[in-house]
Amino acid sequence: MASSHPPTLITLASRALREDLALPSGAKLLVATSGGSDSTALLHVLSLLAKKCSFSLAAHGVDHGLRPEASAELDQVATFCGSLGVAFSRTVLQVAPGGNLQARARDARRAALTTAAARISATFIATAHHADDRAETVLLRLLRGSGPAGLAVLPAQNGLFIRPLFRARKSDIVAHLQRHRLTFAHDPSNDNPRFLRTQVRHELMPLLERLSPQIAGHLCALADALGSSDLAEPEFTDERGVALVLNRAQRMLVRRARALGQRSARVSLPGGRELSLDPVTLEPLLAAARPRRPRRP
Repeated sequence: MASSHPPTLITLASRALREDLALPSGAKLLVATSGGSDSTALLHVLSLLAKKCSFSLAAHGVDHGLRPEASAELDQVATFCGSLGVAFSRTVLQVAPGGNLQARARDARRAALTTAAARISATFIATAHHADDRAETVLLRLLRGSGPAGLAVLPAQNGLFIRPLFRARKSDIVAHLQRHRLTFAHDPSNDNPRFLRTQVRHELMPLLERLSPQIAGHLCALADALGSSDLAEPEFTDERGVALVLNRAQRMLVRRARALGQRSARVSLPGGRELSLDPVTLEPLLAAARPRRPRRP
């Protein structure tokens, strides 16, 4: 008789590594960890699977310089890594407070992780994104007017970055933490209602789940379908290869510039940059996007 128990987080991660990622034997993974619940669970799970799945493991934490508690939290991560026999390193940044803070911090973190991975010749960078993160991100992109490409969010792999927990729910992570009595840090910014993601997580998702209990799975299935669909427009990337999702108005500006043969679409991007177009092919060149000059008073 088949078991009625849901798969454990270890099983879900093992399945993702084997089936969705086809992780090669001998791969070296750099785990992005902050000391929070999700990355603590990921680090622990991967440490348990490393020998069985024939990969090696290291961990890296990024202190954005935004919270004084972050340094002590990474000290706890270092201790935890020591107990697991996992090498740990960290990067300390100074992300200036201000507008678009979460996006700027995310970009700085990805750049730091990419540098750390190159330093140890890591095959992949493993992040702790899970199914609830994916569902929330689909909703965020819808609210911002993203097209099909923008909704194909957080796949199992995106270049150097892999997501072994992308099929797991937050409840699976909580159960793993409780089962193994793992301690973790809590970042209060995750509950700050001024961030749109926080409102989606604590207000919109609970409402949708009351209307449709399987909504998270439906949104993830939509992301998967669009990720493999010809309907999706090509994603644009910045100079680090990180996807930049344009909203509907920005995509229309790009199309109009292409149609008119313009050399500049004048599309504002995160970080105060603008989109430029190749004057010959009229293809978007975000790798060449330069910071905008401040307006003269």
